[in-house]
Amino acid sequence: MTNPIRTTSDVKFSHALTGPYLPTPGKVPGWPFQEMGRWKIDADGAADEWVQGLIEWRREHLIRIGFDDELYRRPELKWSQANFIHHLLMIEDRYFYDPDTGRYTVDRYLDDLEARLGTVDSVLLWYIYPNIGIDDRSQFDLVDALPGGIEGLKQAVADFHRRGIKVFLPTMPWDNGTQPGEAPDWERMAAIVAATGADGINGDTYSGVPLAFHKACEAAGGAVVLQPETTAQAGDHILSWNLQSWTKRVPDESIPTVLKLKWLEPRHIINIENRWSRTRTNDLQHAFFNGVGYVAWENVFGFVNRFTPRDAETLRRVAMVQRFFAPLIVSPDWRPYERTLQAGIFASRFPGAGRTLWTLINRAEYAIDGDQLAVSHKAGTRYFDVWNGAALDPRIDGECAILTLDIAGRGFGAILAVDDGAAIEGLNAFLAEMHARAATPLASISASWSSAKQELVPIAPTDRHADAPDGMVAIPAGEFDFAVHGIEIEGYAADGVDVQYPWEDSPRRHHRRRMAIDAFWIDRFPVTNAQFKTFLDASGYAPADDRNFLRHWQDGAPPAGWGNKPVTWVAIEDARAYADWAGKRLPREWEWHYAAQGTDGRSYPWGNEWDEAAVPTPSLDRMMPAPADVDAHPAGASPFGVMDLVGNVWQWTDEYRDDRVRAGVLRGGSAYQPQTSHWYFPQAYRLDEHGKFLLMAPAKDRSAGIGFRCVADR
Repeated sequence: MTNPIRTTSDVKFSHALTGPYLPTPGKVPGWPFQEMGRWKIDADGAADEWVQGLIEWRREHLIRIGFDDELYRRPELKWSQANFIHHLLMIEDRYFYDPDTGRYTVDRYLDDLEARLGTVDSVLLWYIYPNIGIDDRSQFDLVDALPGGIEGLKQAVADFHRRGIKVFLPTMPWDNGTQPGEAPDWERMAAIVAATGADGINGDTYSGVPLAFHKACEAAGGAVVLQPETTAQAGDHILSWNLQSWTKRVPDESIPTVLKLKWLEPRHIINIENRWSRTRTNDLQHAFFNGVGYVAWENVFGFVNRFTPRDAETLRRVAMVQRFFAPLIVSPDWRPYERTLQAGIFASRFPGAGRTLWTLINRAEYAIDGDQLAVSHKAGTRYFDVWNGAALDPRIDGECAILTLDIAGRGFGAILAVDDGAAIEGLNAFLAEMHARAATPLASISASWSSAKQELVPIAPTDRHADAPDGMVAIPAGEFDFAVHGIEIEGYAADGVDVQYPWEDSPRRHHRRRMAIDAFWIDRFPVTNAQFKTFLDASGYAPADDRNFLRHWQDGAPPAGWGNKPVTWVAIEDARAYADWAGKRLPREWEWHYAAQGTDGRSYPWGNEWDEAAVPTPSLDRMMPAPADVDAHPAGASPFGVMDLVGNVWQWTDEYRDDRVRAGVLRGGSAYQPQTSHWYFPQAYRLDEHGKFLLMAPAKDRSAGIGFRCVADR
């Protein structure tokens, strides 16, 4: 007997559907074929019911979350609906700022970026992590530390605007261990946005940026686009005021997934982020299939993860299609899993008035050619192979047009239908540009990746001293095992993380080498405020960039009682100037290490066990303590009698550079241990640890937590 109960779709979705990705259509086979038999899943055959079920779920879910699209309708915020290529820009990037001229070089940065990746739509200016926590300045204080302070940042924002690019600034909810402020984060952030003219706020680690940020920005002068790093743990109600978001760890399965928030609100452009990936095909296919964007991020906290030439060109072509058809990409009638004619090909349909765009991706490793789509046809409709920039001559089969094109393995395709009499401004020029690019198949472009190679900045030798210069200790020649690793929070143990010593062929986290050391002299103590004052009085030294120079001094002199404390608020350039005046130089890292450890591989200068009497008491307060006097902890002496090596203030040693990054190697750690978060600059008290501190300009590099000592040649 026929069942009298009817349903629009047998596919039902829970109102408690969580996570950023929707289930894919089709039934997964049972054991033992859940993995090896995924090719059996008939996603195409299940797609119509799946889509109908999701349409019904969406209607209910938008009611449940109280969705209000008022911000999406605001003209001044609609740019977010075409913000496809979002670029994270490390403020320390050497292409962005020239410390020799003291100028932000926005044009140089963008010219390089556009030559390699194509046009970007927005940038996120990243100036806080990973250096935050080296001293007690908060995320908001670090704006003032930039060259030119907030006015310098304002000019940089204006330079991006001149190039038609929107600017986001970051905020971080975990920063509760540095100096507190009187106002809540959203009010402080709103003030910075208003002062700089920024367009958006990126919420680092936020799973949905709170509504308070939107309200504070409106009260301060205007609404901005809020963009959380993730929405994985957020309730979907945040969709009403978070006009964009990031997502990460997109599944790489044979069937592509649909991004939940884009399905709920097609005007919500998600940017896929995969900072450590060396091959980006899966992410770019998902962006193309879903009609969302991508975070084009290469300088990852000082680790240079460059796009391969193939991925760079793929990004350019995907973005070209999305930008030209941006109004279609946010169509409320977007249909994922459009029915296709061949296994492995997945399509989305983006319809609009008088035109329809289909984006296609090939999840198979091999090329698939021939018939791809059968679409409803009306007389006079014109069809175009958008990806290759050519007209299509379909086979008409009754009321259907059969559309044929070749799609490379793991490749892309796009088809446009234009109704009879409809016109699209600029279409011919756009197709000509796509045609010119398609003449170079993506598969013919290199997909090889390599880490950025670093160079150690040279240090000129000093005059040789037969007798001990004042205040210096003799370090004898010898051999020792130089074993050290970087304590960067992120980057795993990947090729390219940390630094590259001259005997290594690439940067890496862990280093070990048996080294022969020539005899040298080293300062028994770090350079003190009193010694640095003598230098200034004798030399007349005045840095060209004097922002934050000796910030703790008062009326040109150290505070009372600070004469015997290590001088801080000096950039590596200031330390080199002092050393040159004194006839000395900064130590190579391995010289510092040898002077601290000797030949027995000990963990600390005084031995293998932590000794609280050998160092200042670590501070867990939000306000950084004053450094201890350099001679306050004689129990901390090394085997050679070198003092105050660990736990008082960090000490400058070497500098490494690649094309994009400058970084100073810091040794010894400090007494400041900001609490509440694991994202602060980590301490490195052990002698087999060092810190990598990103360098930008003296103004930003100076810190209350960094001092130095000198060496001289024997």
